[in-house]
Parts: sequence; C-alpha cells; structure tokens
Amino acid sequence: MIAIGNFLFRFRNQLFPAIIIVLFLLAPPPALVLDSPALTLAKDLAAVLVILAGLTLRATVVGYKYIQRGGLKKKVYAKDLVTEGMFGVCRNPLYVGNMLLYSGVFLLHGNPLLVVFGIGLFAFMYQCIVYAEEAFLDRTFGEAYQAYCRDVPRWALRMRNFAQSTEGMSFNVKRVIGKDYSTVSAAMIAILATEMYKFASNAPVEHNTGVLAALGVLMALVGIGTAIVSYMKRRGAFRERAAS
Repeated sequence: MIAIGNFLFRFRNQLFPAIIIVLFLLAPPPALVLDSPALTLAKDLAAVLVILAGLTLRATVVGYKYIQRGGLKKKVYAKDLVTEGMFGVCRNPLYVGNMLLYSGVFLLHGNPLLVVFGIGLFAFMYQCIVYAEEAFLDRTFGEAYQAYCRDVPRWALRMRNFAQSTEGMSFNVKRVIGKDYSTVSAAMIAILATEMYKFASNAPVEHNTGVLAALGVLMALVGIGTAIVSYMKRRGAFRERAAS
C-alpha cells in the first residue's frame, strides 16, 4: 500500500479526474431514485451539502494553517511537522475534505453501485497515500511524529482540540481564496457537468436544450470567474504580507 501510495501521490492530479470520468462513462446516472422526484431532489441536495462540507473543511484548514501537499519533485516531502491549526484536530484534514468532495460527486451521479464502488475506491487510494506520507514522516521526525499520532486521529475530526490548536491564530481569507479557488472551481464544474450528463443521458437532447444551455452558461461563468481570480493572484492580490 505504501508503494501504491507513492505512485498515486505522484500522479493523483491526472489520475483521479480520469478515474471519475471513466467510472461515469461506464455507469450512466439514473433519471430518478426509486422513480421518485422527491427522493431524487433530496439525494441531490444531500450530495451538494456533502460537497459544501468538503469545501468548508478545506477552507478552514487553509485559512488557519496551510501546508503544501504537492511534495518535492512529485514525491512525498515535508520540511516541518505541522501540528497546529486544523492539523491539531485531524492528521489529514485536507484529505478528509477531498473525500467529502468526491463522495458528494458520486452521490450526485446517483448510480448505487458507482456510489459504493467510487467512494470505496477513493477511500482506498487516499489510505495508500496517507500510509506513504506516514512512512516518510516517521522516518523524518521520529518520536515527535509518533507522539503527534498518539494525540491526533488519522481521519476523525477531534473538534475538542480546535480551540487549543488554533489559539493565537487568525483566519486568513486571502490565503483561502488564493490557495483554494481552483478546488472550488473544480467542484462547481463537477456539479454542473454531472447535471448536464444526467439530463443528456435520460432524455432526448432536444427535450433538454434549455436546461443544458443554462448549465453550459453557468459553467462558462465559473470558468470566467476562475480566470479572473487566477489573474488577480498573479498580480499579487492574495499575497501574504511577510511577518514584521
């Protein structure tokens, strides 16, 4: 699993979206849940709430203490052992947020087999990545990391630690926008693309032209908004001031 985790860590940005696309193509979304429009709407609302929970968790993590998860040369790497902020609540809060995002997207799709298989597959892949990171951190930080593991859960959120782990810290909104806008954009595009797929798969396209056009316009607006934020970031709008 550590070997698999190192491989996934290196290629996850390309591999994970490709896996979702392949799974979606193999299992078209159902039109309704148990032939019930009410149940279908409830399921879709629950899926969006799960996605929003993932985005909120990621924003909370980044707003208090950001760590670069990209590693060094696409390999697991950490210069410091970060234990404050949300990392005092959970050892992998960003990955928990990501799992909520992926779970919400699979739930929005709605095929029961795909929901179970997709969530299970991504849980396995993230577990492998975590094992690879833990092996590196244990080698690098030794007893300090082992003590951290004893105090903070791997996946659960121990919220009673929140006040102590964020004591003296302030929430940085600029950092959230600058660091996580692409994740918000990807989540919104995933929601819109999934809805377009559902409409296109379950009725003749000519019957859904208006809906598909509206979703396409929303997707274009998300793209424009993302481009604007990206431009502002390059211009230094979200740059953090150096501590004096």
